[in-house]
Amino acid sequence: MSHPILAAASVIDEALKAVADTNPAFMPTPDKAAALVELTRIESRVAELRMRILVDASDVAESTGARSAADWLADATHGRFEDARADLFLATALDRRWIALGAAVREGRVTTVQARAVVRALDDLPAEVPTDVLDRAEAALIEHAARFAPKQLARIGRHILTMVAPALADEAEGRRLAAQEAEARRRTRFSMRRQGDGNTRLSALLPDSIATRLAIYLEAYANPRRDESPASAPVDGFTGPTAHGSAGDAADTPTAHDPVARLSYPRRLGEAFCQLTESLDPKRLPMHGGDATTVVVTIPLETLMAELGAADLLGSGTIPSDPHTDPCAGEVISAGQARRLACNAHLIPAVLGGDSEVLDLGSAQRFFNTPQRRALLLRDRTCRAEGCDIPGTWAEAHHWIAWQFGGDTDLDNGVLLCSHHHHRAHDPAYLVERMSDGDVRFSRLT
Repeated sequence: MSHPILAAASVIDEALKAVADTNPAFMPTPDKAAALVELTRIESRVAELRMRILVDASDVAESTGARSAADWLADATHGRFEDARADLFLATALDRRWIALGAAVREGRVTTVQARAVVRALDDLPAEVPTDVLDRAEAALIEHAARFAPKQLARIGRHILTMVAPALADEAEGRRLAAQEAEARRRTRFSMRRQGDGNTRLSALLPDSIATRLAIYLEAYANPRRDESPASAPVDGFTGPTAHGSAGDAADTPTAHDPVARLSYPRRLGEAFCQLTESLDPKRLPMHGGDATTVVVTIPLETLMAELGAADLLGSGTIPSDPHTDPCAGEVISAGQARRLACNAHLIPAVLGGDSEVLDLGSAQRFFNTPQRRALLLRDRTCRAEGCDIPGTWAEAHHWIAWQFGGDTDLDNGVLLCSHHHHRAHDPAYLVERMSDGDVRFSRLT
């Protein structure tokens, strides 16, 4: 005598064979509608029965050496492994965690597709939610399944705690948001890479609140005018028609002859980012490498005054170059760009032939001051230890002759070393030599 489940499968098979040659085209319309609904319910109930067997079929996997019953089933039926594993996950949830939902699926009141949405919503509830509240949430979602599709059920599920336990929901939502924000901060990333063609590619992963603030700032630069006409936002260089006329009429709008407005929206945001960066007040920024974030440009005075020429921009060595180009500690810009920076940015011109700040302080002051650090950066550019390319903006100013031993705080007695090599310079286990080219060589004493 066969098992009742196998007997049921045989009955279903025989019933399907009986209608295999029946043409539904001639069914009355009401019968078609009823058949579609009923067969969908039966299909879901058959799927639930199959998954109920699947969750207890670990012995099948063991007998064949399969990793799991789901993997065995996918192989045996030539199906998708991910589908079988998803079925096993749902079957486990209905059998072990959400018993009432499993019963509703067996009875045909909830489809398996709806059940997946409900399980996701219930599993996402905080771990500290009491059992009785979980039961109420499960019952409420089962009731809503009679009226809503899976997508709507998922939306309801995100707020189910508010519906069944409002006070608890407020506390849980606060904890959830705090955890989400902390995780967003933990995952925050920002990187820049030189492309070798005059551009640098930026990549960022930012918390939503920061990204929203940045978007508002960029919009202020990208759309500085307040035009009341509802013209569509430009996309890929096309301004588009207004709500009051055709594209031809748009030529009469205030933005039709504005070259900025005709730029693609991503281009406008890129230009806005450049403007935002250049408008920052360096005096209000944190100190960086012993100095505020100041751009140092080296250029001969006559070149600065001329129309053509090039200048070195220091402080850009922290940005990696494209692997197909040669890395360098600085960047070359045109003389025109240098003049523009001189007008718009907090720029310190290290101009040959120009006036210099006081750079020699003798032994009256121990620490190198800001102008001295700029001069050291201008001269050394990177950590001067042999083979080290740490940017000078990250380096520390080191006295060749220690200040406490009478060494002066001036350029001739100073050198830029990264933190690692600065510690080595004060480590008695190392011999420190000053090479003829200004580099520093470290040799461990034996």
